[in-house]
Amino acid sequence: MKANISWLDDPQIFRVNQVSAHSDHPYFKNYREWQQNNSSFIQKLNGNWKFKFSKNPQSRPADFFKPDFDSSKFDSIPVPSEIELNGYAQNQYINTLFPWEGKIYRRPAYSLDQKASLSFSEGQDNTVGSYIKHFDLNPNLKYKEIHIMFEGVERAMFVWLNGHFIGYAEDSFTPSEFDLTPYIQDKDNLLAVEVFKHSTASFLEDQDMFRFSGIFRSVELLGLPKTHLMDLDLKPEVTDNYQDGIFNAKLHFTGEKKGSLHLSVEDINGKALLEKKEPIQSTVKIKNEVLKDVHLWNNHDPYLYQLITEIYDEQGKLLEVIPYQFGFRRIEINSDKVVLLNGERLIINGVNRHEWDMKRGRAITLSDMKQDIETFKESNINAVRTCHYPNQIPWYYMCDQNGIYVMAENNLESHGTWQKMGQVEPSDNVPGSLPEWREVVIDRARSNYETFKNHTSILFWSLGNESYAGENIAAMNEFYKSHDDSRLVHYEGVVHRPDLKNRISDLESWMYLPPKDVEKYLKDNPQKPFLECEYMHDMGNSDGGMGSYIKLLDQYPQYLGGFIWDFIDQALLVHDPVSGQEVLRYGGDFDDRHSDYEFSGDGLMFADRTPKPAMQEVKYYYGLHK
Repeated sequence: MKANISWLDDPQIFRVNQVSAHSDHPYFKNYREWQQNNSSFIQKLNGNWKFKFSKNPQSRPADFFKPDFDSSKFDSIPVPSEIELNGYAQNQYINTLFPWEGKIYRRPAYSLDQKASLSFSEGQDNTVGSYIKHFDLNPNLKYKEIHIMFEGVERAMFVWLNGHFIGYAEDSFTPSEFDLTPYIQDKDNLLAVEVFKHSTASFLEDQDMFRFSGIFRSVELLGLPKTHLMDLDLKPEVTDNYQDGIFNAKLHFTGEKKGSLHLSVEDINGKALLEKKEPIQSTVKIKNEVLKDVHLWNNHDPYLYQLITEIYDEQGKLLEVIPYQFGFRRIEINSDKVVLLNGERLIINGVNRHEWDMKRGRAITLSDMKQDIETFKESNINAVRTCHYPNQIPWYYMCDQNGIYVMAENNLESHGTWQKMGQVEPSDNVPGSLPEWREVVIDRARSNYETFKNHTSILFWSLGNESYAGENIAAMNEFYKSHDDSRLVHYEGVVHRPDLKNRISDLESWMYLPPKDVEKYLKDNPQKPFLECEYMHDMGNSDGGMGSYIKLLDQYPQYLGGFIWDFIDQALLVHDPVSGQEVLRYGGDFDDRHSDYEFSGDGLMFADRTPKPAMQEVKYYYGLHK
């Protein structure tokens, strides 16, 4: 198969040769590696890569992936990073509109029974990054199946190895994995990645944020032993008396289906509560194993049990060790339309959180994440909505360990297709009910679910943000319900389609609804619990009046609370030549037109992670219902 640039223009082509999404579990060769958190099955490819920036597809070096191509004039770029923040392209911040509006007439493919008037494969606004990485294979990875994992690439990418086409991927914020085994060499491998800023995926990624491109998350090689646990699917349950736990697991294997697995569940003191030994098959199921008097997980006491799975070959040699921490918790809606966690009413003291760093944009670090968790705990914040895309994998582990309730949102927002000049006008709404867009949005739901399904902290799956509603979002809701009955599903945009409310979302969610209107809903025999997925828009010296929302928690048990918009300013630290100092700059400060200007600065913290005065208000009111 050869790469085809026309895939950029077809919403029905969004993954080619990708490995199916699977759980994010770590795996190690032995216990020593686990203790050191250093797996010899992984080879990082982060660092400096050769790079060529092209202003449009026509001017890109189309043959750069070939082994005989002369890349001596290429620049160097760090991976991970944003192309724009390396000085190659225009920084642009916009909220609702698409980046090309007012410059290029373009409509979503098939939205008006015709294809886009100007294709992405020919568009002069579609910048291209051509990346090259030379590497030798780590000796630890030799003689095993070799995959490559891109944890995040905006927005569409083609991949080649040693001149051979490997695959194509969209969906910027979920991992893209490919099998390199047929073409990998011990020495002098040539990895080539072509990244386009725009494709039909751009219509699904119209989030309120700076519009970047590039390889902005980590890249690593993965070595798979001859028998490998490819997917771990945990379904811990809590009995009706909220005392006992029921352990269920499905383990899917690739490679040789030989040997055995040893599985154990230990408490926090290392005491084994469950031990199983099973022969390796394609799928091994552990069902309905009862653990008495389990310690339940919640925000105040994020108790996690340790699952350890060992894989042995037929000779009894240890092939891999898979540790995974999980908790027992139960979320449900009772007959009074009250959301319960472990039988007690759930209150959400939440924030929306973009991934952001004032120097690196969305290429954030573990240090950024750890600092955010500390701020959550200091400020009585107990929940986070991953607005509006899946976050880096370590974030979910941190939320498990620190008892942060997660609304795990899909990478979906098509705001500009249905709201024009502030008015609801969904004539070209995507995904809507258009059959050509159905599989791509279901695939985004599948990737979000399969990757993060084992995280105890995830209480809600969110279908996306500001994408109106239609049959395709109803199909996403159905996907989650058919795969996971242990969590609730959320989607706010169905407020625009009341005819679909019985088919989309377990919660009534209406962003920025004033307290008096929230109360009106709660007084009128509510059919669903009410949640503000966005409220208290924290722009300027804002967050006044928060008490009007908080007092509703005492009056109406069907009210969960909400997620403040938002946690951190999207601003960039730049050198000011006039003052000679480093200063924060917002949308519009980069001669970006069109722009939504300082609308990017609506966080509880400045971009340098200094709390704003509003954080005091949040800490006080959220502290009333800790």
